[in-house]
Amino acid sequence: MRRFLIALTIFAALCVVHPAGAQPLWMRLPPTPTLPHPQTSGTAPVNGVRLWYAEFGHGPPVILVHGGLANSDYWGLQVPVLATHYHVIVMDSRGHGRSTRTDTPIGYDLMSSDVLGLMDYLHISKAALIGWSDGAIIGLDIAIHHPDRLTRLFAFAANSDPSGVKDVNKSPVFTAYLQRASKEYTRLSPTPAQFKAFHTNIENMWATEPHFTDDQLSHIKVPTWIVDGDRDDAIKRENTDHMAAMISNSGYYTSSRPMTKLVDRMNLIEIFSSTGPE
Repeated sequence: MRRFLIALTIFAALCVVHPAGAQPLWMRLPPTPTLPHPQTSGTAPVNGVRLWYAEFGHGPPVILVHGGLANSDYWGLQVPVLATHYHVIVMDSRGHGRSTRTDTPIGYDLMSSDVLGLMDYLHISKAALIGWSDGAIIGLDIAIHHPDRLTRLFAFAANSDPSGVKDVNKSPVFTAYLQRASKEYTRLSPTPAQFKAFHTNIENMWATEPHFTDDQLSHIKVPTWIVDGDRDDAIKRENTDHMAAMISNSGYYTSSRPMTKLVDRMNLIEIFSSTGPE
């Protein structure tokens, strides 16, 4: 069963049936989870910043990388399950959450270098990486440029090019997320009054990066899952389809409807187990 844990955990939120007449789950912003108490935590000096991290459990290493403007607390529901069989590492990307930033513009290559720097600091030569949104793009960046550092990659809601992103200003859910992100930044950040400048930096990154070519995607050899939901507020389905088509032997899943049957869930888990962490 341990090889099924990652797929089961990541898809848990997608596999819930909402009551008849209730607002669909994709129209609601669920509360930010709370991380369990870590076995160890701290800040690592990496590339001129201090990256906050926390570790849970024992076993093969799995790194969880959150989305843009978020923080590691968003992995609070996944960590307890994964930590029963894996060495789970969560981190706040530079400028996010409890981590510091510099005046250097934040970009995906730099954040990818930060992940590798944290791995070096923790003496982890290779790990599986589960990334959401910006975290998924970071995972793809590492798979392209440093494939020897990854055992597996689970990329949820990534885009390969800025053209693959929708106009998020039209999404009330994303608007609510931005409001929450501002409050969480004020509460967690070492520079609580600088959210506006930080947000501007991230928006500029979203508008100009990444630019993964078809050649780069087609040469990814790290076992990879490309995953998204049909009602994603930010990512265009055609870009998700394209990435999955370009990455040879990649697993691919988008949720086109609420999953109501256990057999559907188990099919997903069985498919993912062929490329999940060992």
